Amino acid sequence: MEAILDTRSYTKFRTPSIPCNAMKPFRKPKLCQLHYLIRFTFNSPSYPLNLHLHNHQTKSLSTDSQDPKTTTKSLPNPIDAGSSNRKPISLWPGMHHSPATHALWEARSNLFEKPVNGNGDPSSYDPKSPSQSRTSISYNFSSDLILREQYRNPWNHIRMGKLVEDFDALAGTIALKHCCNEDGSTRPLLLVTAAVDKMVLKKSIHIDADFTIVGAVTWVGRSSMEIQLEMIQSPHENPNISNSPAIVANFTFVARDSNTGKAIPINQITPETENERLLWEEAEQGNKLRKKKKEENKHGESGDSAKLSALLAEGRIFSDMPALADRNSILMKDTYLQNSFICQPQQRNIHGRIFGGFLMRRAFELAFSTAYAFAGAAPHFLEVDHVDFFKPVDVGNFLRLKSCVLYTELDNPGRPLLNIEVIAHVTKPELRSSEVSNRFYFTFGVDLEAIKNGLRIRNVVPGTEEEAQKVLERMDAENS
Repeated sequence: MEAILDTRSYTKFRTPSIPCNAMKPFRKPKLCQLHYLIRFTFNSPSYPLNLHLHNHQTKSLSTDSQDPKTTTKSLPNPIDAGSSNRKPISLWPGMHHSPATHALWEARSNLFEKPVNGNGDPSSYDPKSPSQSRTSISYNFSSDLILREQYRNPWNHIRMGKLVEDFDALAGTIALKHCCNEDGSTRPLLLVTAAVDKMVLKKSIHIDADFTIVGAVTWVGRSSMEIQLEMIQSPHENPNISNSPAIVANFTFVARDSNTGKAIPINQITPETENERLLWEEAEQGNKLRKKKKEENKHGESGDSAKLSALLAEGRIFSDMPALADRNSILMKDTYLQNSFICQPQQRNIHGRIFGGFLMRRAFELAFSTAYAFAGAAPHFLEVDHVDFFKPVDVGNFLRLKSCVLYTELDNPGRPLLNIEVIAHVTKPELRSSEVSNRFYFTFGVDLEAIKNGLRIRNVVPGTEEEAQKVLERMDAENS
């Protein structure tokens, strides 16, 4: 038997105002009022789950402007981000996640309950269209004050770290749907986030307006797939809100055999609309470009020696003649922040490993703190430039996150940009070992009012060849 705080009962229970001189004799009986706030329910595995994944038969996943009424109607029965906030859940792995991840895992549990049919032969699975994996989740911030409060930051804006976590959870749900059999059951495979290629904030987000995140598989390789997600905020007669996507994100997932850990073929994809074909071609070109760049770096064909020397020249002045160093510059090593924690079982995913969205949220929050401490003013999020998932993180791992300002962009003094790197290390004190599990790259802007009031952002200078090389690699990736 489990006691659960029923926030709806709390809303209904409102005692009439009582005069101050009448309150003292009734202090003790007030404890009895708790029976209005607490309800007891059996946490049974057979508790009905009323959240389901929906195949949205929309024509395309487009970044073009759409009619707000059309956008809302094209996403029938989305998953409600606040629905799992108020009832027990029997088949979700961790506890300390956002309401949206609760709702998504509850929806996924319906798939895992179904038996696996077939022999697992990839040739027996037909290609799928993007519409078959299209899924959305809605955030009713205008009416659900409890949900909205969980996503509000100290400046009364959206808490982007939690939103990044939700994007990863939704992408995982979409990947799972794409890999399902025709009867809705799943094969014994392990789906993991391999990378986040881009997450771009295209316009400001209003904390008091409803929005929906919708996504679908756009490209499939042999064992990998790309998923594009869009966040669309509902105007609700607010002239300050347009109906174009506020955020566009691209995730890469890979499939592994759950027993051997080796790559396993997945369902291919058949684009149906013109926009789906364009997204597929764009992803295909991007994959070819990344492979070419990887080969060039492997054979040392990048030709960045001159740029490397130029970057290191100013760093040498800090080392050899610090009194003559530019006062408007700072060494990269002087911008570092870090934190450490033990990965707890409440942070695990359905496969028993640490949820990728949790890692992204923790990295984002450290990056935000680094930008805040460096700039001296509250930064605002612009992009998740790239995220790499090199190694899985397990429950009980000692994880260290190290962040720094990789470089600043000061071409436009009125709108400086801060590029932050966060590196996650899985450390094993017993073995005296430490391995990089993730790399995260973020871009932040700085409050415009602070800039107008005379705030100056310093140039960040690499002090070692390794640091300079990282800066060049990141700049090249951004330019490409």
